[in-house]
Amino acid sequence: MTATVRTDLYPTRITGESVPQSRIDPTVWGEALTPLDKEQLDHYESNGYLVLDELLSDEEVQTYLAEVKRLSEDPAVRASERAVLEPDSDQMRSLFEVEKVSELFAELLHSPRLTDIARQVLGSEVYIHQSRVNYKPGFGGAPFHWHSDFETWHSEDGMPQPRAFSLSISLTANFPFNGPLMVIPGSHKLFFPTIGETPPDYHKESLQVASPSVGSPDHRHLTRMADEHGIAQITGDAGSAVMFDSNMLHGSNGNLSPFARSNIFIVYNSVENTLEAPFAAVKPRPQHISNREFPSVSST
Repeated sequence: MTATVRTDLYPTRITGESVPQSRIDPTVWGEALTPLDKEQLDHYESNGYLVLDELLSDEEVQTYLAEVKRLSEDPAVRASERAVLEPDSDQMRSLFEVEKVSELFAELLHSPRLTDIARQVLGSEVYIHQSRVNYKPGFGGAPFHWHSDFETWHSEDGMPQPRAFSLSISLTANFPFNGPLMVIPGSHKLFFPTIGETPPDYHKESLQVASPSVGSPDHRHLTRMADEHGIAQITGDAGSAVMFDSNMLHGSNGNLSPFARSNIFIVYNSVENTLEAPFAAVKPRPQHISNREFPSVSST
């Protein structure tokens, strides 16, 4: 019996020189013009990201902030594998799979105001590939190095194509000085292979350290893209959100200010793009980081 040879459309974690390749797949997969209108979809398709103002009301923000605080103080949650602490303190850095530990967050992540956008952009039913709360405390919240999420999800999780996007909902104000998200507009249209093999259990390093050893594009490519397209810093009030393509180059500085920057982070993936074996890792990352159960959000 002849084994089936799997085609890797986006080879990465390679040896030698990294040569960027043009994206094979679309950014917007669907044809519907609601809930996002044509202007919003065109901006997202061209730039790779879209800001959604006032996605949450002030009352909702306060409700979710209280839930974030409760989770961060729960000893069982802090001791679980879902929790990632800051590298230089015992403060919470991220909490994964929040819909499994909070009914409030489960309701939000499955709500039509979010999932209708996901279905529109991805052109299919969708499921939650990953969710987390990012805390980024004041006086030392660590940075996140430049990367493409899809490069990680492809190499370590086995996501075949960049038919996914992230939605980051702000629970605190994003100022220029408290480590807001930075993106390189238009960078989602190129795929940047990274150099080096994926170490065993690499997620334990990459989710915590400021400069992980594998998975970030070459500085030459980052410099060229920033020169050509600039860097957009996503600031705004609590309750606003930004959605960005899975292949967008993004990162954030550390937070030396007194003001925490907390957000709810959800990744929606198409049910037609479910995970396979990792393309450049020995085994998949754990379930709480990389969901390998694929029920569409409409069926939960």
